[in-house]
Amino acid sequence: MIDLDAYLARIRLKAAPAPDAEGLAVLQRAHRLAIPFENLDVRLGRGIAIDSASVFAKLVTAKRGGYCFEHNRLFADVLAALDYAVRPLLARVWLTASEPPPLTHTLLLVTIDGAEWIADAGFGGSYCPPMPLADGAQAVAPDGARFRLRADSARGWMVERDGDPATTDGRGNGRPGFQPQFSFTTASIEQADLEMANHWTSTRPATRFLDLAVVSIALPAGFASLTDRAYRRRTPSDDVAATIADARAYRLRLSMMFGIDLSAEEVAGLGLF
Repeated sequence: MIDLDAYLARIRLKAAPAPDAEGLAVLQRAHRLAIPFENLDVRLGRGIAIDSASVFAKLVTAKRGGYCFEHNRLFADVLAALDYAVRPLLARVWLTASEPPPLTHTLLLVTIDGAEWIADAGFGGSYCPPMPLADGAQAVAPDGARFRLRADSARGWMVERDGDPATTDGRGNGRPGFQPQFSFTTASIEQADLEMANHWTSTRPATRFLDLAVVSIALPAGFASLTDRAYRRRTPSDDVAATIADARAYRLRLSMMFGIDLSAEEVAGLGLF
């Protein structure tokens, strides 16, 4: 059984909301504001375990972040413990893709009072609030970006985003209007499918998570990211872009902005300086 009290303390909620659509949105927003997206263990050559116990120990107990397979394993366990009907899906990320990409993302299908919703606590590129599984459904993120769900005859469903590229992790084509983020189908997914996708995503050479150290977090009205040594934070009141000069400054930024505490030896192991 998951320790709900510890999870709620981690995401800074005093109590669990009601298990309805509004409660789902409250939980996901709190999760995204509290737990960063990061692939630092991939860069450090550590395996990424996505069983429930390992994910809880890392993201909640150790107060680290993770990437989609970790975030959405934890979020699915929480939703199930709160009596939501939930199951995982696999998706293809279309940001910067020139040809059909592999299934390297996972999200959740949640059924509430007979209606299906998508929820995603682990997409590092931007923050997509829960949306009903319906063609044309839309939602607005804390940074003001709009998200839209579109039925796609070739790909099942496509999540699109219309927002400032500064409130993402830097990927995207910079074009105005709704741009594709990821596509998915509602086909049933087994744990073995997630294990295979997680293994490919965390070990295949010359891919984003092997080549870059990526950290990001949603802000109440913005987004902050750290890609290798490039730092970006955008809110309604400011837009900060900087290059981290040395390992000490990198450790401080990780801790102060993203709540991740790494040792000097671990930062050295990232190979950024």
